[in-house]
Amino acid sequence: MAGDERAQEAVLVLSSVPDALLAKRIAHVLIEERLAACVNLGAPGLSMYMWQDTLEGTEEIPLVAKTTRERLQALADRLWQLHPYEVPEILVVPVLGGLAGYMDWMREQVAAPPRHKE
Repeated sequence: MAGDERAQEAVLVLSSVPDALLAKRIAHVLIEERLAACVNLGAPGLSMYMWQDTLEGTEEIPLVAKTTRERLQALADRLWQLHPYEVPEILVVPVLGGLAGYMDWMREQVAAPPRHKE
């Protein structure tokens, strides 16, 4: 596969944030800055994990952002900037395929210049 084709491969970026307002803010920024074509916000759910040797249980909002490999690092950097956690969840999942029209739309969205607010 050519380098340009690989850069245009779709990926999903998974994360979670502590509340719906922050989830919406992050989604808006990632989309407005053309880092993601779409960000899905899931229903609140309980995340259980160990942090600094303590079992934690926190309600979080899951996020799924759709982007390309080319925009991945910029999206991850921006998400880390906006995220309140010291070590936020940022997981990348390759997309093996999808509806051609959707995939084209997604690539166009993240390839376009960022929107500027008037």
